Amino acid sequence: MAEIAAAEPRVHAAGPSMRTVVAASAAGTAFEWYDFFVFGSLTQVISKTFFSGLPDAAGYIAALALFGAGFAFRPLGALVFGRIGDQAGRKGAFLITVILMGGATVGIGLLPSYASAGLISPILLILMRIVQGFALGGEYGGAAIYVAEHAPDHARGRSTSWVQTSAAFGLFAALMVILATRVSLGQAFGPAAFDAWGWRIPFLFSAGLLAVSIFMRLKLSESPAFAQMKAEGETCKAPYAEAFGRWPNLKLVLIAFLGLMCAQGAVWYTAFFYVQTFLEKFLKVAPETINFLMVAATAASAVGYVVFGALSDRIGRKPVMLAGMTLMLVAYFPGFHMLAQTLNPALAEAVARTPVVVAAAPGDCAVQFDPIGRKAFLSACDIAKSALANAGVSYRNQAAPGGALAEVRIGGDIVQSVDARSLSKPDAKAAKAGVEAHIKAALAKAGYPAKADPARMNLAGAFAVLLVFVVAATALYGPMASALVELFPTRIRYTAMSLPYHVGTGWIGGFVPFSAFAIVTAVGDIYAGLWFPVAFTAVSVLSCLVLLPETKGRPLHF
Repeated sequence: MAEIAAAEPRVHAAGPSMRTVVAASAAGTAFEWYDFFVFGSLTQVISKTFFSGLPDAAGYIAALALFGAGFAFRPLGALVFGRIGDQAGRKGAFLITVILMGGATVGIGLLPSYASAGLISPILLILMRIVQGFALGGEYGGAAIYVAEHAPDHARGRSTSWVQTSAAFGLFAALMVILATRVSLGQAFGPAAFDAWGWRIPFLFSAGLLAVSIFMRLKLSESPAFAQMKAEGETCKAPYAEAFGRWPNLKLVLIAFLGLMCAQGAVWYTAFFYVQTFLEKFLKVAPETINFLMVAATAASAVGYVVFGALSDRIGRKPVMLAGMTLMLVAYFPGFHMLAQTLNPALAEAVARTPVVVAAAPGDCAVQFDPIGRKAFLSACDIAKSALANAGVSYRNQAAPGGALAEVRIGGDIVQSVDARSLSKPDAKAAKAGVEAHIKAALAKAGYPAKADPARMNLAGAFAVLLVFVVAATALYGPMASALVELFPTRIRYTAMSLPYHVGTGWIGGFVPFSAFAIVTAVGDIYAGLWFPVAFTAVSVLSCLVLLPETKGRPLHF
């Protein structure tokens, strides 16, 4: 940021310096990302604390769905705060968002567990997540627009890339605080302390960050572009009607969504979030190792945003972003296969040597997840597949004659499942536990590891794969703020830019972990979930190539 300050003069005599503009905008946004990412990084603990009344797989998916639920309300926040930003000003809108986000995050750290409060616990958690998503929906657009409307035309990509790095700083801070808390509590109180109560510390830690963010944002004045528009009496009286009711502007909204945001949601949240789910749930990598790898990858990404943002000032926004999304499209499947080979080679070897087959009558099998926990998966097929899903093991489906009980074939061993639908709840639970125990024993006999072996991990190789994901994500995201700001007129910029951004990152990106994991549990292939981000990335590659205009250097007063 010091380099930016040195390169750029003060924006205007009475206003803040470029350093203050960038620092206050990026710091506040980083804090909001920290709040949001703490939850995403603690999905496993959240599922045990607030959904302990559900089976393991259902509880884990419920927590992932709740992570996505916060994103689901981001478009609503985008519309509400976009209107405020286009009518009353950029500064006030994103000052409110940081207060809402901070309060909700501290609130999560104070919530009672399901064991102590019952259903009120997840209900309050859902409410806090909705507030978080609503606030974040108004944050990004405000910060990106505020910086871009201060920056000179020739350096807008570099200046706004610092807002993009706020996601990296927020994720980095979340992972570091979680890692430090987990290690320190483990040494002082034992490994169970973090899951029991230590997980609350990263949420409560945000109270201090909130105070710093409010202080910095109170020092800001209104952006020059909005101040000039307001002085000329040109502020938009009906942002929704003008942004979405006029075809020239609506067409830009659709281009932004299809050409950029479908890929942004899929690429970024696969690279930084679904990969954590994949490593923990399927590859059985220890949380400490996952945190170490993600901290390193996130640190590298902070550099990438600035590099690619600055590069877009030279060669254009479109070629840089198109290259990023295309790289990820090519890397999805090979990259995740490489992660399995580098972090849990024993699993990869077992799958190749002894594939697992589930033989069951098709009508006996249900979809293997239920986010609200109302269904009981008690057919013979359901019990068998549930055990394999919880073990993170891929399997192949084979049709069996109608009426036959499902069986799991692991090498030369055959584990017969049981139909527990007619049993009492305690008996059904015992029967299911018995089947799971036999399946685990057969998997162990066949060489399927219960956990990834640290001695056999190739951490350098795994990090190289993550670096490919990082390059793809930062090439796409680094120039994006400047491209989106330059695409829309000043009068409707906050509203028109924020909605497609948060539909893409919220409804597509936020549900990548949930949707991908759900696909895996339904299909039985740990790589099948990747088709979800692949589909949306492919849409953006084609749309960007054909529809997206180049906006580099475009003046913002239009």
